[in-house]
Amino acid sequence: MALYRYQAKTPEGETNAGTIEAASLELAVSSLQRRGLVIIALEPAEGKMSWWQQAAVSFERIKSRDIVVLSRQFATLFEAKVPVVQALRILIDETSNQTLKKHLSEVLSDIQGGISVSSAMSKHPQAFSNFYVNMVRSGEESGKLEEIFGYLADYLERSYDLATKARNALIYPAFILSAFIVIITLMMVVVIPQISSILSETGQEIPIYTRIVIGFSNFLREFGVFLIVLLAVGGIFLWRWTRTASGRLAVSRFLIELPFFGILYRKIYLSRLTDNLQTLLAGGVTVLRALEISADVVGNEIYAQIVRQSMEQVKGGLPISEAFSRYEDIPSLVTQMIRIGEETGKLDFTLKTLARFYRNEVYNTVENLVSLIEPVMIIFLGLAVGFLVASVLIPIYNISTSI
Repeated sequence: MALYRYQAKTPEGETNAGTIEAASLELAVSSLQRRGLVIIALEPAEGKMSWWQQAAVSFERIKSRDIVVLSRQFATLFEAKVPVVQALRILIDETSNQTLKKHLSEVLSDIQGGISVSSAMSKHPQAFSNFYVNMVRSGEESGKLEEIFGYLADYLERSYDLATKARNALIYPAFILSAFIVIITLMMVVVIPQISSILSETGQEIPIYTRIVIGFSNFLREFGVFLIVLLAVGGIFLWRWTRTASGRLAVSRFLIELPFFGILYRKIYLSRLTDNLQTLLAGGVTVLRALEISADVVGNEIYAQIVRQSMEQVKGGLPISEAFSRYEDIPSLVTQMIRIGEETGKLDFTLKTLARFYRNEVYNTVENLVSLIEPVMIIFLGLAVGFLVASVLIPIYNISTSI
């Protein structure tokens, strides 16, 4: 696909300029003529990407942060009463992510061809999720597209901030634990064998804890390669299993049942669920459609199944609160608050309150976990290193005292 820059006139006589992607110049001409445009000028766009730039674009990933920034820019431009086509042109010029720029160019081309914004975005699920497309569609149907993009920007910023805080809480222990494993492995493979040969030459009795360390060192030296291969194969099978329905369900259950971290995961999913529902309902999406979309984006198969089953019960006439109350993984606070919202006609407000409550709970839990992880890691690493050092130094000390 090549990029062409054009100047044309609309049937009303207005001048229109922009870019279009097509396989050839002839196809670009045909595409513009189908839009009813009278072409004034058409030429290849300057700055055509080289093959290596095109390869880099194909591997460049669209990050959550890119969509968050894009949504806020959309909301700002619409608030300033900038038309959709002009807003997209501005965003295409401002976007640094080449993959996202390509998707936006195709969205712009489709919109200029007469397709709605939501339909054009639905062709690019890598950039715009089902949740995103449905929110935009509801804005088009209600005539509140400017307001909807404000909701989207606020929601995505909250969601990104929540995910970032949770991820940062796990980076420190993961890094420390990984470094510890690497250092211990190097000591077992390089240092301990030399010390064990010295101890063996003395002929003295070696303590049981030292023999355990030496035995583990010998095992790593002799079967370390096989162990790595076994772990790699096991990791591949585990990854493929997690892609199955039973695997996703088991992993989801494992995450919310983890000691300490399970509480954090539960609060993240509940915050995401209530925030999704509130944003969708505030955007004018129907209750059933909001439940269906929330099940897809909640991020945990346990809660996704709960929402899907509840949706079927809501179809049968049950209120959301009663449907949720049948599941132990939905706290009573959630069902009670939703029931109050349903009875008072302020479900949107109560869901917003719930989402804010669980978001604050996540922040507090993250802070508590971070403050708890540091001393626990220090104690664990201290005991492990102390055991290793003692198993090496005590026999050496015994040898020096016997000489």
